[in-house]
Amino acid sequence: QFQLVESGGGSVQPGGSLRLSCTSSGSTLNYYTIAWFRQAPGEEREGVSCIASNDGRTYYADSVKGRFTISRDSAKNMVYLQMNSLKPEDTGVYYCASEGLCPGTEYLDWGRGTQVTVSA
Repeated sequence: QFQLVESGGGSVQPGGSLRLSCTSSGSTLNYYTIAWFRQAPGEEREGVSCIASNDGRTYYADSVKGRFTISRDSAKNMVYLQMNSLKPEDTGVYYCASEGLCPGTEYLDWGRGTQVTVSA
């Protein structure tokens, strides 16, 4: 197990963009499938996107397809979630997670989350 840390959340107006970052202490993310999840107040946690460790295959939830992009920077030990054309319904706490299936819901390690708020 290792510690995952998210950053890059904030408040933005509808139509704006944010880039979330996920990094780890103690190990490289390159060996692991990494996923982004989000949880809105009063809602279940939902999978947003993931990137597989072996072939770099990516997955996106229908609600974010065409607006969000997941990517890796191996040199920086980072996984990013670029979020464009943000909508109020994208508001929530975003978590990165590692060691699971892409797509999937069962992941071994989780970060503490970063808040994203989209409002006018």
